[in-house]
Amino acid sequence: MTEFGYDDKNMRYLKMLSRNWPTIQSVCTEIINLRALLNLPKGTEHFISDIHGEYEGFRHILRNASGNVKRKIDQALDDYLPAADRDNLASLIYYPEQKMSELKKNGLLTKEWYTITLKQLIAVCKITTSKYTQSKVREMLPKDFEYVITELMTTGSKDFNKEEYYSQIINSIIEIEAADKFIIAMCYLIHTTVIDKIHIVGDIFDRGDSPHLVMEELERQRNVDIQWGNHDILWMGAAAGNRSCIANAVRICLRYNNYDFLEDSYGINIRPLSQFATDVYADDPCTCFTPKKTGHGAYEERNNAIIAKMQKAISVIQFKLEGQDIKAHPEYGMENRLLLDKMYLEKGTVNIRGREYKLLDTNFPTIDPKNPYALTFEEQKIIDGLQTSFVNCEKLQRHIELLYKKGSMYKYYNNSLMFHGCIPMNADGTFREMDVYGVKCHGKELFERCETLVRQGRYAREGSEARKLGSDFMWYLWCGSKSPLFGKDKMATFERYFTDDKDLHKEVSDPYFKLAYTSEMVDKILEDFGIDNSEAIIINGHIPVKIKKGESPIKADGRLILIDGGLSKAYQSVTGIAGYTLVSNSHQIFLAEHEPFTSVTDSVRHNADVHSRTIPVRSFGGRKKISDTDEGNDIAVQIQDLEKLLAAYRAGVIKQGNEL
Repeated sequence: MTEFGYDDKNMRYLKMLSRNWPTIQSVCTEIINLRALLNLPKGTEHFISDIHGEYEGFRHILRNASGNVKRKIDQALDDYLPAADRDNLASLIYYPEQKMSELKKNGLLTKEWYTITLKQLIAVCKITTSKYTQSKVREMLPKDFEYVITELMTTGSKDFNKEEYYSQIINSIIEIEAADKFIIAMCYLIHTTVIDKIHIVGDIFDRGDSPHLVMEELERQRNVDIQWGNHDILWMGAAAGNRSCIANAVRICLRYNNYDFLEDSYGINIRPLSQFATDVYADDPCTCFTPKKTGHGAYEERNNAIIAKMQKAISVIQFKLEGQDIKAHPEYGMENRLLLDKMYLEKGTVNIRGREYKLLDTNFPTIDPKNPYALTFEEQKIIDGLQTSFVNCEKLQRHIELLYKKGSMYKYYNNSLMFHGCIPMNADGTFREMDVYGVKCHGKELFERCETLVRQGRYAREGSEARKLGSDFMWYLWCGSKSPLFGKDKMATFERYFTDDKDLHKEVSDPYFKLAYTSEMVDKILEDFGIDNSEAIIINGHIPVKIKKGESPIKADGRLILIDGGLSKAYQSVTGIAGYTLVSNSHQIFLAEHEPFTSVTDSVRHNADVHSRTIPVRSFGGRKKISDTDEGNDIAVQIQDLEKLLAAYRAGVIKQGNEL
C-alpha cells in the first residue's frame, strides 16, 4: 500500500479514470447525472425469435413495436384525435416514405396536413423519448434536424412566451420544403425510441426469401443482441467454409424456392450446379424434390423441374459430405445417419435400423456402391466452387460477423435467461452430458463449450486444426442429436425425401420439451446457470407453439415463455398464427400474438396493421426503474468508482488535470 492507502493497481486505475473526468467539478457532475439516471423508468425490451427470412413481417413488427407505437399514439392523442386518424398516423410512422408518396398522388399533402401532422408527430415523440435523458435523445436524433427537433420537443405550442416561436419553426419547415425529410426523420426517431433494446432469440436464416434484409435491418438497430439458433449456426458454418453446412444451406434455399436469394443477394454462383443437375438428371422428374410452396409469390414463375433437379444434386452431395464428416468424427455418435451404404438400388430398398423400406427414388448415377460417400470429379468441382463463393462473399461475411459480434449461445439480462433450442436432458430429468472433443459437460458448461468452438471455427488461425474442429462442430450443432440448438434425435432429411413411412419422418424431441415446463425444472435450470433470482424467467425459441391444437406459450406458471409462434410462412398453417413477440416494459411483461402480415401496400393504402392479441405474463409490483436492471448495476459500479476518484482528488492523492 502507498502512504495514502491506495495500492499501485488502484492508483493506476484512478489515474486512467481521471483522463475522462479531469476535475472535481466534472466528477461531481457525472455522479449527479448517473444517480439521476438510475431513477428513470426501465427501457422497453422487445423479444423476437424464429424470423426465418420473413423480412416484411419482421420489419413491420419492428416498426409497430408489437403494438407499442399505437399505444404511444393513443397516449399522446387519444383525447382529441379520432381512431381513424390515429390509424392513419400509425401507418405514416411505420412507412413514412411510402405513405407520403401515396398521399401526394391523391393531392393530400397540403400545408394544413403538414402543420397538423408535424404537431402530432412531435406529441408522439415527446412520449417515446420521455424515458431517456436529453443527452441520450440527442445522440439518437438525425444530425440534420437535431437542433430543430430539440426545440420543438422542449417548447410547447401552448407555451405563451414561445407560441409564435413554435409556430414559426413549423411554418418555416413547410415553406422551405423540408417537411417531407423532417417527417421521415421524426418517424424514424419514433422507431428508435419506442423500444430500448431488441433481443433476437435465434433463427434468422432459412425458409423465407430475405434473411439478408433481416440482417441489414439488424445492422441499423441501435441496441440489439442475438442468441444463435441452429439455422444461424448452419450459415455461420457455411461462411467458415464447412462443406456440409454449405450443401445444407444451398439445399434448403432450393427446397423453399429461394433460388434468386443465393445469387442476387449473396452472389453465390449456383450456375455450375444447375448445369450439372440438368445433365445428370436430364430424364429424371426428381418428383421427391419438388420445391415447397411457402407463400412467397414467385413460386409459380419458377422452372420447378430445374430446381427439383438442382435440389436432388445438392442433396446427394450433402449426404456424401455428411457421411465423410460422421466417419471423421466418431465422437459425434452419428453412425446411424450413414444411409447411402444401406441402399439396395437393385431391390429399390434401404435398410434403416435393421429394417428394409421401399425407396421412392432409385436413380443415383453419381453414387458408387463400392464407395458411396466419395464425390465424383464433377461434384467435387461444384462444392469447391460453392465453398469459394461462400467464403469470399463480402456481404455474407459482414452479416456473419454481426452474428458473432452481437451473438452468443445464451444470454442472461434483466432477469431473463434467453436461448434457442433446449438444455439437453435425459428421460429422468437429469442434464445430459456430452463429450465435446474430450471435455465432458452439460447445461451451462455445454453452452459455453459450444460457444468457444463456434468462435474458434471462425477466428482460430487459418488452416489450423483448432479452426477445422470448430467449423466441423458447427455442422454438429446444426443437426447433432445432443446439440442444444437442435434438440432432436435426428434430422430426417434422407427419410423424408426417399421414404413414405411417416414413422421414419418423425424427429423425436429431446426430453427437455416435456420435462422443462414445470416450475421445479425451471429452478433446476436457473440454478445450473448460477441464477438465484425469484423474478428470473426463461425465454425460449425454436419450437413453434401450435395454437391450433390448444397449446399455450406460457409454461411453468409464467416462468418459461415459448416465443416461436410461426413468423415463418412455412409454419403458419401448423401454428395458426404469425408469430409471438414478448415485450417487457417498466410496468409489465406481455406476449403479443400476431395475425399474418399482408403487405406494405395494404398498410400504406388502407392503414392495415398486424392485429395482435395481448397476453399478460407478469405485472410488476411497482414501476421498474433503471436501478432495477443490469444497466443500473453497471451504473452503480461506475458511481462507486467515481466516488473513489472524487475522494482521491479531495485527499490530494491525484491532482486535477492529471496525465499518465
